[in-house]
Amino acid sequence: MGGRKDAPKAISPPPDIFDNRVHRMARVAVPVLLALVYGYWAAANRRSGGPITGWNLLFGFLTALVFGVLLFAVLTIAPRLRRELHALLWAVFVGASFGFLYNQAGASLVRSVGIPLIVAAVTFIVFFYRFYTREDAVGHRVS
Repeated sequence: MGGRKDAPKAISPPPDIFDNRVHRMARVAVPVLLALVYGYWAAANRRSGGPITGWNLLFGFLTALVFGVLLFAVLTIAPRLRRELHALLWAVFVGASFGFLYNQAGASLVRSVGIPLIVAAVTFIVFFYRFYTREDAVGHRVS
C-alpha cells in the first residue's frame, strides 16, 4: 500500500504587482479607451467604408461620450445590486451596445433587435453564473 499523499494546498491569488495609483488610473483609462474604440467602431460601421466626414467624426465622438458615460454608470451602480440585477444590468448594457453597433452596419430592424437579444441572454447567463458562484445572495464576495 502506497503512502497517503498530503492534501493539496489552497491556491493563493497571484501577487498584485501594481500599486494603488496604477489601479486608480486604470479605473478611468480602460473605460475611456473602450469608449473611444466603440465610438470609432460605430462611426466606421455607419460610413460603410466611405470617406471620413466631419459629421462622421462628430457621430463617433458623441457615440463614444454616451457609451463612456453609460459604462461608468454601469461600473458604479452594478456592484451595489443583488446578483440577479447585477447580471441583468450588464446584459442590458451589452445587448444594447451590440444592437446599436449592429444597426449602424445597416442590418434590418428585426436582426438589429433579435441578435442583440440573444447576445444579452447569453451575457445574462454567463454573468449570473459568475456572480452566483462568487457572491452570497446579498452581493458580498465570497472568499
